Amino acid sequence: MEKLYQILALAGVIGYWLLVASVTIRVVIKRRAVSVSLAWLMIIYIIPFVGVLLYFLFGELNLGRKRAERSQKMFKPYGEWFTQLHECQAHQPTLLNIQLSQIHDLCSNRTAIPALCGNTLSLQDTPEKILRSIIDDIESAKDNIRIEFYIWQNGGLVDAVNSALIQAAKRGVNIQILIDSAGSPKFFRSHWYGLMKESGIKIIQALEVNAFRMFFRRLDLRLHRKIITIDDEVAYTGSMNMVDPLYFKQDSGVGQWIDIMVRVTGPTVNILAAIHAWDWEVETGERNLPSFPLCSIEPNGALHPIQVVPSGPGMPENLIQQVLTLAINQAKESVRITTPYFVPSDNLLQVLKMTAQRGVLVELIIPRKNDSLLVNWASKSFFSELLDAGVRIYQFGGGLLHTKSVVIDQQYCLIGSVNLDMRSLWLNFELTLAVDDKEFTKELYWVQDRYLSQSISISPSEWEQRNFTHRMLERGFYLFNPLL
Repeated sequence: MEKLYQILALAGVIGYWLLVASVTIRVVIKRRAVSVSLAWLMIIYIIPFVGVLLYFLFGELNLGRKRAERSQKMFKPYGEWFTQLHECQAHQPTLLNIQLSQIHDLCSNRTAIPALCGNTLSLQDTPEKILRSIIDDIESAKDNIRIEFYIWQNGGLVDAVNSALIQAAKRGVNIQILIDSAGSPKFFRSHWYGLMKESGIKIIQALEVNAFRMFFRRLDLRLHRKIITIDDEVAYTGSMNMVDPLYFKQDSGVGQWIDIMVRVTGPTVNILAAIHAWDWEVETGERNLPSFPLCSIEPNGALHPIQVVPSGPGMPENLIQQVLTLAINQAKESVRITTPYFVPSDNLLQVLKMTAQRGVLVELIIPRKNDSLLVNWASKSFFSELLDAGVRIYQFGGGLLHTKSVVIDQQYCLIGSVNLDMRSLWLNFELTLAVDDKEFTKELYWVQDRYLSQSISISPSEWEQRNFTHRMLERGFYLFNPLL
């Protein structure tokens, strides 16, 4: 019997060794950032068995067979729809400034989505202003409403949004809502979910989470976009989920969440509606492309060009990071960034350092308190490098700063759902707008000024005096970079 145990033990050791060896080879041959591969190898070897299991669950970008097949089939018809936009009057590539022109060339070559002119933009920077504006537009809807969010939580003015949607459905408006399954479990158990479905609203749990699906799709792949389009005439996007911050995560100890949204009219609305249609079809198999935009622009009117930049599985890889890199590299005077979660890729880290080292003012505003313990500590592991390079880092003390924005030279900006972390840049379904509008950018810059007034600057000399325990926590949590 003892010999049998010895044989079984030896077989187990050999089997585990073969498993680890095969996973190691798989990690190495995957084409990704070296730091990510090294971090995964450390997790696999430092945490026996569990490390291998974590890699199988979270190590690779696996959309699932059905969704992957749909995405492949969809790329051609959606590409043709986007390509038609290049012929419309609102497409004026020769009139774009050099910065947006290069972003336009990158996006139109990789996704066929061009920058379009003839838009209007309204920056909304308080929850009440955002939600009441959304309610007013829903109450005016006549034909269709498309919505997608990561988090939908009832309470406060969100209940008024729910009521407005139910009333719109009752008067015959076609409403399609995509809500991320993992981000909104409470909503799907609420009475509002039942009431909205009974009224005729089509509500889909995007990327549904259950134990069975973990073997067929990466569970932490999430729908993180925030999009509302109404009658293909009005759209909203930005950083705020469908929540009223006065009723959201009040016991998390980080304060009220601080967000912004952009209200858009013009031909860019149809592109945002097409992005929603893409996500809807990936999830359901139903095609419902929006109407083609009128594309008219007023003679001698302001152009207000916007480039829509989507990312996610099935779409061109790494596009948003490329746009970020391109925009920051073009900066001549200043780059100001706000993000709640800062765990940058090696490439983005080097771009930020190099930009500061060539004399450009680089400012990074992040929340002092974060709802993610892992991210809170992992982000601090980058501070020394950035501070040494001349990047100015500020910690916002007025709540959880959730706004995702980048202002370049106070001339143009990026605004959307994208955090500066590996999850947003590599994994999730995300959306950002590149906006070439000086007045709008100036408005956003003033909002960032307000954030700065509630922030404390991190002094390089004081940062170097942090204790040994602090440094070890930074390095320890940094190991989990691939999971953040």
